[in-house]
Amino acid sequence: MSIEIEKAALESACKEMIETILFCLPNAFKGTIYRIGRAPELIAERITSGDLSDKKDDDISWGLPEKSEYNPPGKPWLEYRDEPGRPLEAMAWCVERQRSWTSEDPRRDSRSVRLQVEGTLEDFHHMEPVLVRKSDLLFDMDSSLQYPLDIHERAIWANSDFVVVAVIKIHFRPYTIRIGSPETKLIKKLSRSLGTQLLSYQLRQDSLRTMQELAKDRLNACNILADSLRNAIMKTGLIFSLVKQEIGYLRDQWEQLLLDELRERNGKVEAIGRLDDILRSMTDVSRPFSEDLLAVQKRFLELTLPPKKAENWVVSQIEERWRDLLNRFPLDVQKKETVLQIIEGLKKALYFGQDPDIISRFTRMPEDLKKEWLEVLYEEADGFNARLLEKMIVILGKNALCIPSRERSRKTLTWLKALAENMNQLERNTNFVLRQVLNGGDNEALAGLLTPMGTFKKRGPLKKEALQDFETEAALILK
Repeated sequence: MSIEIEKAALESACKEMIETILFCLPNAFKGTIYRIGRAPELIAERITSGDLSDKKDDDISWGLPEKSEYNPPGKPWLEYRDEPGRPLEAMAWCVERQRSWTSEDPRRDSRSVRLQVEGTLEDFHHMEPVLVRKSDLLFDMDSSLQYPLDIHERAIWANSDFVVVAVIKIHFRPYTIRIGSPETKLIKKLSRSLGTQLLSYQLRQDSLRTMQELAKDRLNACNILADSLRNAIMKTGLIFSLVKQEIGYLRDQWEQLLLDELRERNGKVEAIGRLDDILRSMTDVSRPFSEDLLAVQKRFLELTLPPKKAENWVVSQIEERWRDLLNRFPLDVQKKETVLQIIEGLKKALYFGQDPDIISRFTRMPEDLKKEWLEVLYEEADGFNARLLEKMIVILGKNALCIPSRERSRKTLTWLKALAENMNQLERNTNFVLRQVLNGGDNEALAGLLTPMGTFKKRGPLKKEALQDFETEAALILK
C-alpha cells in the first residue's frame, strides 16, 4: 500500500509543493520531499530538493546534489528505524509515529544523525509526514497488509487509519522555527494537500488502468471514475470556513483598534480572568469539574465568532457548566451572584465592537464608512454569501478604513471569492461528466471536459498566480 505514480508526475507535484512552502514562508530556504515505499520495506527515497539559499528573485535550485543515504534507490525501514546502538533518526519518528519532528535547536536535537555521528550541527528544520487513509489506497478492503515491525517486533500503523506515503523536510534560517509555530501548522496543512494531490494522481492512474482492463464492464468503470473525479474536487465548505476565519480575524482587529484608540479595557478577557480566579479558589473536591471549565473558558478566548453565535456559545458551554458546578459545589450567595453577574457582563462585552457609544467616540473614520463597515463585519451568514463578500472587498479597498491588515485581507477574500466561483463551475462540470458517462453520453463532449480536469501536462516553473490558493491558507495560518 503506497503511492505509485509516474515519476514525472510525482516529481512535478513535489516541486510545486516545495515552491509553495518556500514562497509562503520567508524564513524557509530549502525543502526536500521523500517518498515512502510500500510496506513492509518502507523504502524512504529522496524525490527532489529545492534550495533558495544562494538565489535571488525566487529562483530555486533543484536536484539531489548532496550525498545522502536517502538518495535513489533509497533507504529501507530496517536501516533507519529506532534500534539500540544506532543513531536516532527523525525519519524513523515521522514514519513510525506518523507525527512531525521540529529541530528548533539543533544542539539539543536528539534525532540529529549528523550531530550524533560527526559532531556537526544540522540546519534548523521541520519534518512532516504526508498521510493518506488506508481506505483510499485499498480498493480491495479484504486484502491483507503486511505491517512493518519496530525493534520489539510490534507492527506499526496497525491501529492507525493512515499510512505514510511521503515526508516533507523544510530547512529554516537559524532560530526562526519552533515546535507548534504557525510555520509548522502551515506545513502540516499543505502536507494534506500534497497527500490529496498524490492520491488524486494515484486514483486517476488506477482508474485508467482499470477501465482498460474492464472495458466491457461499464458500470464498474464508471464507479472508479466517479471516485477519482470526486476525490479531486475541493469542497466549497472549506472555502466558506476560510472566509469565516478571515472575517473573524477582521473583527478581532477592529475591536482591538477600538480598545487601543479609546483606551478601553477588554471586557471579554477580564470577565474570563475573573471566572478563572474563582475556579482556582474553589475546593480540591471540585477540581475535575473546575479544570474542565478552565479549559473551556480558555478555548473561548481563542474563538473568533460573531457576537450572537459567541453569546450562544457562552450560554451552552460556559454558563451551563457554571450552573452545574454551582449545583454540585454550592458557593455562598454573594459569590454565586458575582459569578452570574460576571457571565452577564461577558455576554454584554461580546457586542463591544457594535456598541453605539463606543463607535461614536471613534473618530478616525467617516461616519458613513463606519456604518457600512459594521453592517458587513457583523452580518451573520449560514452559507457562502457572494454579495456580502463582494461588498466587504469593496470596503476593504477604501483607504479611509484604518484596519492594519486591510490590503492583505482584501487580497485574501478576493482570491477566495474567485476560487469559490471556479469550484462551483468545476463541480457542475463534474456532475455533468458523471451523468453523461453513466448514461452513455457523447465521448467527444466528455473528452473536452475531462482533459483539463485530469490530464498530466508538462509545466514550466510555478508562476506566482498558481500560489494564490496556498497563499490564502498561509495568510490565515500565519496571521
